[in-house]
Amino acid sequence: MPATATIVHLDADAFFVSCELATRPELRGTKCAVGGRERGIISSASYEARACGVYTPMPTARALQVCPDLLLLPHTAGLYGATSRKMFTLCETLTPLVQRNSIDEGYLDLGPCAFADDARLEVAVRALQQRIWDELTIPVSIGIAANKLVSQIASKLRKPRGFVVVPVGTETAFLAPLGIGKLPGVGTKTEEALKARGIVRIGDLATRSDDELAATFGRDWRAFLATARGEDKRPVEVEADDAKSYSQQETFAENISDPAEIERIAKGMIDDLLPQIRADGKRARTITLKVRYGDFTQESAGRSLAEASDLEAPFYPLVAPLLRKAWTSRRALRLVSVRLSGIEEPATQLDLFAAESEADAKRRKLAAVLDQLNRNSAGARVKHGHQIRRGAGGQV
Repeated sequence: MPATATIVHLDADAFFVSCELATRPELRGTKCAVGGRERGIISSASYEARACGVYTPMPTARALQVCPDLLLLPHTAGLYGATSRKMFTLCETLTPLVQRNSIDEGYLDLGPCAFADDARLEVAVRALQQRIWDELTIPVSIGIAANKLVSQIASKLRKPRGFVVVPVGTETAFLAPLGIGKLPGVGTKTEEALKARGIVRIGDLATRSDDELAATFGRDWRAFLATARGEDKRPVEVEADDAKSYSQQETFAENISDPAEIERIAKGMIDDLLPQIRADGKRARTITLKVRYGDFTQESAGRSLAEASDLEAPFYPLVAPLLRKAWTSRRALRLVSVRLSGIEEPATQLDLFAAESEADAKRRKLAAVLDQLNRNSAGARVKHGHQIRRGAGGQV
């Protein structure tokens, strides 16, 4: 174990809301949330709204009941993915070892940076936290520890804009007084079951015999006990910049089981990815949808188009059947991701006599206009702060 805690977990605070507030600063400090009004759920809520009982993924109708003056903001296509990329680009100015765990959180390994001591490392990370705020107006919380497990737990303790450092060798003592629900993988039902057995805090596990732990957690009790002690050998995994695919994923604050909401989120990812593909002058043929459950098991399904495309329309109809194919158990989901691959260069000549090609050409021209309008409005909002949305958002 290194003498200096060098693993950083960065977790953006109320990310979707923060992205909206970055372009509408006049709403800062209000009770607001991002979510769909009809048959929707709350995707992200400001901390002022949370104080009134609004949480993710609460149904929107219920949120408006508990907080009648809640200001509901629609999802802005393209904004969250663009902001996420800028945020992680800033992280990479500090260290090349950056793992983008989801759109709003990730890990940094500062080991290669060779800071002389903890104090200098902390100064550098605080400077990064401030720079993300100064340049993007996105508040982030930071956890610094010897490994990914403890740094992740630390980053979530003092939100928003938290900054928690766990010195090397203090991991077990740091975790002991925390509620058992703070451990990754312990959901609400598991937490209730453990509390019924008298396991209220993480440190309570140390008072149980091996037989008791085996009876409670089964064959994996040793691994669970190691987690409770703050042991984690997983490295920060940096994916090479793969021009052969474009992907996006979202990890939910609370597991979601509403198929309509999952489908909407996946289509929103398509809305984020296709402008990137168009900007690179590429087209994609294959879409893969992956779901991950609360126990971290996952399933996926994919399908290819007859011809590669840089338009959203051909991919939208594939989402629902892929979701049904991948989401076999119908258990609540922790994460969903969309990956577009089979990347190709556009054909040098189009069949001008094909009606479908002519229609696609018109859609492509419209897409180019919408992309430009949305890029412009990301820095300076049009009236009322709304971007032009595509099909997934219910607007043209």
